[in-house]
Amino acid sequence: MKYEVLGSLRVVKDGRALTVTAPKMEIVLATMLIRADHVVSIEQLITEIWGSSPPRRATAALYVYVSQLRKLLTGSGGEKGPILTRAPGYVLRTSVDELDLHVFQRLIAEGREHKRHWRYDEARVAFEKALALWRGRTLSNLREGPIITGFVHWLEEVRLECNEMLVEVNLRLGRHRELVSVLHGLVREYPLHEQFYRQLMLALYRSERRADALAVYQSARATLNRELGLEPGWQLGEMQQSILAADAMLDLETAV
Repeated sequence: MKYEVLGSLRVVKDGRALTVTAPKMEIVLATMLIRADHVVSIEQLITEIWGSSPPRRATAALYVYVSQLRKLLTGSGGEKGPILTRAPGYVLRTSVDELDLHVFQRLIAEGREHKRHWRYDEARVAFEKALALWRGRTLSNLREGPIITGFVHWLEEVRLECNEMLVEVNLRLGRHRELVSVLHGLVREYPLHEQFYRQLMLALYRSERRADALAVYQSARATLNRELGLEPGWQLGEMQQSILAADAMLDLETAV
């Protein structure tokens, strides 16, 4: 069994995608996957589905959704299914690498460890594999309850950090020319994230495009002023000054 939450919710069994037809069932399954191998209370599931105004028979309806999910996820051979009743609610058991989220977290941890020990090529591979798991906006049609909403926000921050670290190790590996187009895309996706502007300026400078690097600073400044009424932070300003001075430190492998 494979569970996928890095995109729309998907369950794959024996190479075949299983369909969760009811939106409320999807919410129950997504919530239990986010809290995989930990108990999710009945009260939490009800809040996730209906918010602060559940119907009178919400608990009975929840029992039906859980029963239907058990039938969907339990094999035809009569083996025990992954959803167990555990007071005060339910727990969905997962095995190693069944949930793409767990694979993503493991790869991020491996990448960080390689990066910490200057194994940049190995770190690059780990970060690339982690980002390749994404299939689109996470649980895009299920973002109502506090558990799913909080998870989506947290996961987006981890994805953002993964992109930053991947760019950093590629800069350390001297791949600045191929990073230019990648970073232009990241700047478009995250127009208020100064780190990507800074990394783009460095990649352009190392690609002998000093004027373009300085133009990126002006673009960042205009965007931050227009959207937030802010000036660029000190790191971005320091990068601009270093480029203007043609600081030799920018040419070093460590200057990322």
